[in-house]
Amino acid sequence: MRGDPGDEDLVRAALAAVPGGDDPDVPIGAVLAAPDGRILAAASNAREATGDPTAHAEILVLRAGAAAFGGWNLSGCTLAVTCEPCTMCAGAIVQARVSRLVFGCWEPKTGAAGSLWDVLRDSRLTHRVEVRGSVLATECAAPLTAFFARRR
Repeated sequence: MRGDPGDEDLVRAALAAVPGGDDPDVPIGAVLAAPDGRILAAASNAREATGDPTAHAEILVLRAGAAAFGGWNLSGCTLAVTCEPCTMCAGAIVQARVSRLVFGCWEPKTGAAGSLWDVLRDSRLTHRVEVRGSVLATECAAPLTAFFARRR
């Protein structure tokens, strides 16, 4: 895993994509950066807002980012997300051929980038993603902790 000084900036941009207040969706944000570092798209979870079970931040940012990038093959791109992706999102990241994933906090119950599963680096798949976790982990965990505390 290489540490890029721009990784923190990307995770900060993903944090900025998270709406504040009493938004009904789990506060996870994501950004997709082109190989040159420019942000192609930003999104946050919108499952509750849209009624779409696939409206995770990662899926939404991959869709918008592919449109901005000019195609589905996102080789050379970096996806930054505030929390470790689930299996659905990890599968989409692999299918999109994203080169790097940078994320904030780990998700031990559903994480698929090294916690519960490691879909992104599974040698049986045709594409593997470089993964860097724990980037601004405390800052990324804070909105999740506050969200779930309000729901209890």
